[in-house]
Amino acid sequence: MTLSNDAAVAAVNRYLELVATGTADDVAALYAENATLEDPVGSDVLAGREAIRAFYATIEPLTKTTVLHTVRASGGEAAFHFRIETDTGAGVATMEPLEVMTFSDDGLITSMRAWWSDTDLTFG
Repeated sequence: MTLSNDAAVAAVNRYLELVATGTADDVAALYAENATLEDPVGSDVLAGREAIRAFYATIEPLTKTTVLHTVRASGGEAAFHFRIETDTGAGVATMEPLEVMTFSDDGLITSMRAWWSDTDLTFG
């Protein structure tokens, strides 16, 4: 059975909440054990929950906020556009990536791909 659209949207919202306020372990727990992450698209694909946890650990100590602009869910997948602001200590970095996630039937993320480049990052 494919994850419902409502459940996919709820999973995106939970993901953005934990990216902003949770630990790397919290975010990694949203992923299936054998999930993949490509952030940004074109970079090396990370495979497995431990590699994904290490990815999020790099931003864990920073103060972050996230705002969902829009999300579309269908067929056990979700595409969404959001803003993330990160206090780097030297200023606030802002980015508005597009991401696509696929989900297992039980709501875990099986893949995440993020579209952004360095030119999309602003500092203020």
